[in-house]
Amino acid sequence: MAAGGRSRRRGEEGGTGGNFYESIISYHFSLVMKFKWVQFFPTLRGIGAAQGEEAKKAEVEQAAEGLALLEEAFGKCSKGKAFFGGDRIGLLDIAFGSMLGWLRVTEKANGLKLLDEAKTPRLAKWADRFCADAAVKGVMPETDKLVEFSNYKVLMAKMRGTPPPK
Repeated sequence: MAAGGRSRRRGEEGGTGGNFYESIISYHFSLVMKFKWVQFFPTLRGIGAAQGEEAKKAEVEQAAEGLALLEEAFGKCSKGKAFFGGDRIGLLDIAFGSMLGWLRVTEKANGLKLLDEAKTPRLAKWADRFCADAAVKGVMPETDKLVEFSNYKVLMAKMRGTPPPK
């Protein structure tokens, strides 16, 4: 409670966050970008499943376009701060950070560098900060373990005599 017996509201000194308008904009943006990110995941899968160099190149270009959009969005949302919503991890960081493991698996399995400091410098630094944060570090799966898991799924499909997951 604030002095005088009233509770603090968002945006007031000592309150729980930024102003309400920015929270609504962030939430709306998270829904829009989550939709785009959901579209991005099949692109990651498509890189590994592509038949031939031209098809793989097209998938990589599509992934690069998606990351370029995300780079631009990060610049607008973060306003120069460490995370999408400011100084601390927020909703957008969690939404996008949840895909970083699979992004890194795709990079490792295909000899690529999608999240490249030359092309997406702010996003690459954000990913490093996100994964190094104490709240995330203990729960973010290691890339090698995710690679093992994806290989396990393929192996199990072969043992059942069914096509591997795409």
